[in-house]
Order: sequence, then structure tokens, then C-alpha cells
Amino acid sequence: MKKFVLPLLPLGLGLILAALLQAGLWPNPVLYLRADVGTLVLLLGLAGAIACGLGLALWALVDRRCEQALARFRQEQAESHRRFIRRLDHELKNPLTAIRAGLANLADGGDGPTLLSVQAQVDRLARLSADLRKLADLETQPVEQEPVDLAQLLAELLELAQERPEASVRQLRLTLPRAPWPLPAVAGDRDLLFLALHNLVDNALKFSRPKDTIEVRAFEDGPWVIVEVADTGPGVGEDELPHLGEELYRGNAARSVEGSGLGLALTQAIVTRHQGTMAVRSRLGQGTVVTLRLPVAR
Repeated sequence: MKKFVLPLLPLGLGLILAALLQAGLWPNPVLYLRADVGTLVLLLGLAGAIACGLGLALWALVDRRCEQALARFRQEQAESHRRFIRRLDHELKNPLTAIRAGLANLADGGDGPTLLSVQAQVDRLARLSADLRKLADLETQPVEQEPVDLAQLLAELLELAQERPEASVRQLRLTLPRAPWPLPAVAGDRDLLFLALHNLVDNALKFSRPKDTIEVRAFEDGPWVIVEVADTGPGVGEDELPHLGEELYRGNAARSVEGSGLGLALTQAIVTRHQGTMAVRSRLGQGTVVTLRLPVAR
């Protein structure tokens, strides 16, 4: 704050003195200054030099601030990438260790359970690899901008979810607007949007408990279509909320649940590529709601 007050101090003092002189507290004589043309030219040159100097100083200050901001951004990006690699290494280490142990047992005459364990870990690695590949592709491949009927997509998604074993002990509900008009279409890639919403419903099924309720609802809000996937599961703590969209992040409740740790990151990437946003709200013991905001197709 001082850096803004200090340059304005002379102006403030000048205004106060001018006000006192105009009020008649002191004599306020009129001064007439005379100078030859050569002196005027010299003064103009001096004023120009001062103005140029101030401009160059300001330019250098702005340039230095930009460089500092860019350096901070690069440092944060590098740290984020290192964090991603560390998590990737952690996620791959356990399955690989299990595979090596399983293969060693097979060499000694292993039985059926060993083979099943090895197959499960191989499947997990395959899913992780596939999700990583999808995430990498999303950053480089163009996204279609075709009108997508989200109401139809959500109905298909809920029908598919009802076939899951977990769905038989939970209450799944879909709420869509009927009046005065149905849900408008959004612009995008139908397959990617299906994947994004499937990840949210899949998380709600995995992280909720028997007899919990899962609600999928969508409505229009001006130029946006809002889609919410809410559940009455155990919820997550506030300290975990900022990390839920990060690659390979697994919260306390997720560590015992099978998954790649890339579901929400994929959803976040897909929504971002569709010029939308994703937000997560949660309360421990009450549940979680994930809100997607997608632009209406024009």
C-alpha cells in the first residue's frame, strides 16, 4: 500500500496548500515567469527526458513483474508434474510388486488364487494405462462441437447404472425438466460427455453405502446447462476437496476402493475442453454433489 501512497504524497500536499491559499488564509500573489525560447526548449527537452525515464522505469517494472509471475507459474507447473509422477510411481509400484510375487509363486507351482491375483493386478494396470492415455489424448486432440441431447444421454447412463450390482441396494433417481420446455442441447463430443458423466455416477455408486440415495439432475440456467450428481454417502473432508480433480489423487475413503484415481481428473479435463466448469461440494456424514456447468448449443 505504501508504494501507492508515497508517489501521491506531493500531490496531496499541493492540494492542501492550494486550498489554504484559495481560502485567503495567506497572501496569494500572482507570479509571471518570463523565459527566452532557448530556455523553453531546454525545459521541454528536460521534461521529455524525465517523462521518457519514468516510462522506461515503469516498463522495466512491469516487465520484471511479468517475468516473476511467469517464473512462479513454471515452478508451479513443474511441481504439479513432479507430484503427478510421484503418484504414478506409487500407483504402479504395488501392482508390479504383486505381479512379481505372483510370478515367483507360479514358478514354484502356484495355484488358482495366485493366478486370479495376478490377473486382477494386470487388469488394474491396464485400466490405469488406458485412463492415462485418454487424459493425454484429451490435451492434444480436437473436440467435436455437435449438439448433444443431454437428457437422452443421462437416461441411457442411468439405465446402464441400474444394471450394476450396487444399484440394487441404492436409490437412483433422474430428474429432468419437462415444462415449460425440455433440457436444451449442449455443444460437444457425445462420447466424451458420456464418459465424464459415467465417471461421476460410477464414483457415486462406489463411494456410497447400501440404502443411500443417488440423484442425477439437470436444468437450464441461462446460457448454461447444469448437471448435478449427488449422493448421500459418507462425503469427504474440506482438506481433500481442492485435490479431488488432480490426477491419481486418492482420498482417504478411496484408498480401499478399486479405481485408477483418474476418474474425476478425466471428467475435469473433458468439461474444460467443452468450455465448462466442474465444482465439488461435500459434507462429512451427509454426502457429496458434483456440479457440471456446460454451455448451451447455439
